[in-house]
Amino acid sequence: MTTPELGATIDAAGIRTNVHVSGDGPPVLLLHGSGPGVTAWANWRLTIPALAGRFRVVAPDIVGFGFTERPEGVTYDLDTWTAHALGVLDALGVRRAHVVGNSFGGALALALAIRHPERVSRLVLMGSVGVPFAITPGLDAVWGYEPSVDAMESLLHLFAFDRTLIGPDLAQLRYEASARPGVQEAYRAMFPAPRQAALDALTHDPRDIARIPSPTLIVHGREDQVIPLQNAIDLLHLIDDARLHVFGRCGHWTQIEQAPAFTRIVTDFLLSSAPHDDHE
Repeated sequence: MTTPELGATIDAAGIRTNVHVSGDGPPVLLLHGSGPGVTAWANWRLTIPALAGRFRVVAPDIVGFGFTERPEGVTYDLDTWTAHALGVLDALGVRRAHVVGNSFGGALALALAIRHPERVSRLVLMGSVGVPFAITPGLDAVWGYEPSVDAMESLLHLFAFDRTLIGPDLAQLRYEASARPGVQEAYRAMFPAPRQAALDALTHDPRDIARIPSPTLIVHGREDQVIPLQNAIDLLHLIDDARLHVFGRCGHWTQIEQAPAFTRIVTDFLLSSAPHDDHE
């Protein structure tokens, strides 16, 4: 099979893992969201080459998603996902990295920063889950997806403010990704109804978030229909060393709808590391 979504295969915490590794410099771990049929490449295809000029970019398909192995009997929860993300870093010899988390990946990035602060240098949270909120109709629709081209096209319209980014070709491509053998079964196992409970399982104690030592950049689209802007504001108030950038006329796809500006803001933030910040 030939597709840009396939990168290298590594053993991460005992799981055969599809990962994209590109560039040289301080390591940056990119953690994708939870849209149906998502892969690291689909989520970060514009970000990876843009950051690779200054950083060593690591973008895995988190277990349960994409082309990474879905082990029989695996439990999909923050414990499993956190162990897998650490396994990716360990397999690549990365002791400490900047971590960028998108949506679901934001909850995972927060878990890393809370549970393993020694592994996280700087933190970027984009359209992030992780603080308590009532599930939005948009997120409920995303997690309740049943594979069809029409259903996928409807979801893509939820993600983007700029509807010109959405067309039948993209909907067909993402539908085919969501309909690969085993993908939808894993998806249902991850986010079963009632989906508020699945969301609550990705939520961290605000007191733990407030103890995060990592300098943090929070990015959100003002018109996000999937994750409310209030999440970003709540995170800003909780994390001591935090700053917030909100894009107007932008939905949940900040890294795609505002790709050049997003990359520039993230790059500037990561390169502003204090002299004592270190990476391996």
